[in-house]
Amino acid sequence: MEAFETYQTPLSSRYASKEMANLFSPAKRFFTWRTLWLNLAIAEKQLGLPISDEAIEEMKGNLNLTPEQFDIAAVEEKKRRHDVMAHVHTFGQVAPAAAGIIHLGATSCYVTDNADLIFLREGLGYLIRSLGILISRLSAFAAQYRDLPTLGFTHFQPAQLTTVGKRATLWIQELLWDLRNLKRVRDDIGFRGVKGTTGTQASFLALFDGDHDKVEELDALVTKLSGFEYAYPVTSQTYSRKIDADVLAPLASLGATAHKIGTDIRLLANLKEIEEPFESTQIGSSAMAYKRNPMRSERVCSLARHLMVLHQNALMTSSVQWFERTLDDSANRRITLPEAFLTADIVLSTLQNISEGLVVYPKVIARRIAQELPFMATENVIMAIVKKGGDRQEAHEKIRVLSQEAGHQVKHLGLENDLISRIRADPYFDPIKDDLEALLDPTSFIGRAPQQVDAFLEKWVMPALEDPEVRDAIGRSGKVELSV
Repeated sequence: MEAFETYQTPLSSRYASKEMANLFSPAKRFFTWRTLWLNLAIAEKQLGLPISDEAIEEMKGNLNLTPEQFDIAAVEEKKRRHDVMAHVHTFGQVAPAAAGIIHLGATSCYVTDNADLIFLREGLGYLIRSLGILISRLSAFAAQYRDLPTLGFTHFQPAQLTTVGKRATLWIQELLWDLRNLKRVRDDIGFRGVKGTTGTQASFLALFDGDHDKVEELDALVTKLSGFEYAYPVTSQTYSRKIDADVLAPLASLGATAHKIGTDIRLLANLKEIEEPFESTQIGSSAMAYKRNPMRSERVCSLARHLMVLHQNALMTSSVQWFERTLDDSANRRITLPEAFLTADIVLSTLQNISEGLVVYPKVIARRIAQELPFMATENVIMAIVKKGGDRQEAHEKIRVLSQEAGHQVKHLGLENDLISRIRADPYFDPIKDDLEALLDPTSFIGRAPQQVDAFLEKWVMPALEDPEVRDAIGRSGKVELSV
């Protein structure tokens, strides 16, 4: 870097998983830098540069920094106001045989940018595995409640019935798309490779006396040693910051999914139909002792909004990279990239916690259905009358009048919906009174919701969870897997 910018562990890492917090820790960053310097030296030696075996071995033996080395690097960075050169110096002190060849031919972005690409790829792997676990938890929930009728809502107004499990599949489908998007962007990430100061590889061409083939081979060899399938064919001093925008896009999209799920659960908590976990000693409000606030879902929504806006930051940074580079990306990215991954990690872990303890209240759900179902059943009642020889228009008018009367009881007097009692009391409906109970059975109003849940889990969810990486993560999470 061309400026003094000490790496700090982001505050949010305190609440992230151990793996994700470690990924963006100074220890991991500088270990990765040293590994990249080692890979460069191995490749340069293999291609004929005079680098000793002793230098390689000393580098291999000192990839992890001790506390004393962190102190040395901090002093050097304060003096030199250049983090990469401070760590070149520090590495050289513990690997003296390599001191003269560490960072040979490279620019600072050889370690900083290549390390960032490594972190992006590894971070996506953590999120993919966490997302797979979350999908498995919600899928088990959907299967359990596949046929439990519940009132549907459009515009947050009572609508046709669905099931608790079917509603959960709407969440899961979006999470499956997020899983697909995360995998796509991870698989697409390349390596900056060995490109030199402005991306022309001029310094490496000089090292190899104008041998273009060796420079190309060096780029390919370091890329392979660093675990990547390919390097970006052209770069400037940095890899294109469009890559950051591309990576943060599916994270932002995941944030939108998480916010929708968290909001739905918060609304259901208000209706007392479904609640997130609530410990026996948990306090919902300092003043109102009875409250059971959906604080986990609120936290998800809060963090998800932060996650969504970080993508805009990456877009703006990408748009203002002048020519071969400018440094106004650096401080920004050191905040934005770790924060995006740490935030996504916390969002997923919180959603997993919620999904593992969702509480469903069937009696409350049934009571709300009973309040609304009589109105929804009017079409069924009309059809039943017609089948018994009645006139459709006459039946419609009878139902319309009784519905208005029942609606008055509910809206103006605050009483229960008594439409069915009014139907039973009207002689006109005598031919179908014995059928009313069947006509009002909630299960007759949920259509193919249970079958849709079954088919969705079998044809879409199970194949996604059979991915070896995801399956292994679910297995190690210690929970029973979904079976259809």
